[in-house]
This record gives sequence, structure tokens and C-alpha cells, in this order.
Amino acid sequence: MTSTIASNPDWWPHRYDPNRDAVHYVPASREDHRAAVFLTDEYLQGAKSPKPVARREAVAAQGPAAPMHFIFHSAFCCSTLLARAFDLPGLSMGLKEPVIFNDIAGWKNRGARPEQIVAVMTDALRLLARPFSPGETMVVKPSNLINGYAPLMLKLLPESRALLLHAPLPVFLASIARKGMWGRLWVRDLMIKQLRDGLIQLGFQGEDYLGLTDLQAAAVGWLAQQALFVGMSRQFGARVRTLDSETLVASPDKAMTALAALFQVPLGAEAVKEIVEGPVFNRHSKSDTAFGADERASERESGEALHADEIEKVTVWAEAVAKNAGVPLTLPSALI
Repeated sequence: MTSTIASNPDWWPHRYDPNRDAVHYVPASREDHRAAVFLTDEYLQGAKSPKPVARREAVAAQGPAAPMHFIFHSAFCCSTLLARAFDLPGLSMGLKEPVIFNDIAGWKNRGARPEQIVAVMTDALRLLARPFSPGETMVVKPSNLINGYAPLMLKLLPESRALLLHAPLPVFLASIARKGMWGRLWVRDLMIKQLRDGLIQLGFQGEDYLGLTDLQAAAVGWLAQQALFVGMSRQFGARVRTLDSETLVASPDKAMTALAALFQVPLGAEAVKEIVEGPVFNRHSKSDTAFGADERASERESGEALHADEIEKVTVWAEAVAKNAGVPLTLPSALI
């Protein structure tokens, strides 16, 4: 029974239980993946009644591994849109924020040894490299909360490639500001996790972080991820390309064509046109309401207008911090 579950693509390797060294599987068809905003307990109906399978048994039950590539991102930058764009039966499938990575990160924070993390991450990647149909490529969009593990993932899969996607700083700040209290709490939680992972190297001392405003905390998180992406671009060379959300929205056809080539997914001009003109690029990735380029621009402008003074001041402050810390505001290795 366990090997049948682990080898069936309609069962999803959802969580990792380090106490039992087991993977929790839940039923999730391709249609379930498509309907889920993220692959989290909130959106997967079977998450409350998982079927545990010993990690080694799960790995042993796997068939041939599919090619796997990544979309690493700084949040609020159309990453879910791109993952959805690769839901192409027979060609590829986009996986939206698998929680198993978050479980591994949480385990590390509770004291797991580095060699344990490497072993379990290796197996988790192997379990996700299970196509829904033969010949498909898996395009994985992890949560940005585990970006610190992105270099490890690329090392463990030397044939994989990655897009490093981000929103320009003022756009990111506007996104946080218009989300109100929850957005401001989220960036502080992100900053705490980045501090724990050693990703923030901007010249501040411990108590300095307590004096930051919410949008300054957001800028610190953005700069930390920017520094990480710059380092990854240098470390992995041609395997990594960068893109910002505004360029994606302005030139979706060029971006999809270049990204398909990076991920080695064979998309012709007509297929790209169909994707760009279809619901993926013209409906909100989370609410599934009409949301094309005009709606995106209107939402961004309204957020920027309401918080313009604070966004402008924090942007100037962040630029000074970036200069002092040697963090480029423009990423190298542009996709287009």
C-alpha cells in the first residue's frame, strides 16, 4: 500500500515528520493542484488525514526522475502566476510552495544537523520530481521564506536551472503597505527568519532592528534577498537568470519565451501567445478574478499614492543602506 501511494502522482508528498522520518502523503490530482493557490494545509482537502510513508520506502518507490527547475522569488512579484503558467499537460507542471521544504527548514531551526538536512532535502527533491505524465518537467516555486536553502537545492540538482524573480523595491513596499497590518506583520516575521538563517548582513546590530518602521523592516528583507540573488547569480552562472515583475508584466511574451528556453520546456510562439492571452496572465492568481496588466497597474498606483511619502523616504533610506553594504539594486544575469 505504501509503495502504491508513493509512486502514484495523484498522492502528494505534502509534509515531512522528522520524529518518524516519514513523509505525509495527501490525495491531490492535477486538478487539485490547479485549484490550490498554494500547496498548503489551507488549500489541500486531504491535509487533515495524511498517509505517512517511511522516507526511505517513499524514495525507493519512485520511478525515473523528471527534470526539475525553480522559481525563487522575493514575494508579491507574480511568482504564482508563472508557476501556474507551466501547468501544461504533457510538457510541464508548476508546483506552488510545497510545504515539505518549510518542514525541513523548521527542523533545522530545532537543531537538526547539517548532514541530516542535506539527506532529507535530497530525498524531498527526489519525491517532487515525479511527473503527472511521462516527459513532463517539474517547475517548483518554493516559498520565499526558505530562500536561504535555494543554493543547496541547486547544488543537489546540478542539471537544474532557476529564475530569480523579484519586484522592484518601491513596488514591493507598496504591496506591503496596502496589505495593512497583516502585510506589516508578515515582513517582520520574514526578517526574523532571515536573521535566524544568517541572510541579513547589512551592518546593523541586534537592537537596531527594533527601531525600524514596518516598511524599513520590509526593505531590510528585500535587501537580504537581493544580496542572496546576486550571490547565486555569481555562483551558478548560466544556470540562473533574473527578472523583475514589472518587466514580466510589460513583456510577458518575451519573458515566457525566454523562461521556457531556460527550463527547456518546448514552447512555440503560438503556445506562448495562448498562455499570455489566456486566464493565467489575465486573472488574479489568488482570487481568480479578472486581473490583467491594467488592473495590476491600477492596484499598484493606488497603493503607492496612499503611502507615497513613506515609500519614498524608505526607498531613499534603503538605497543608502544598500550602498554601504555593497548590495546592488539591479540584479545581474537578466532573463530578457
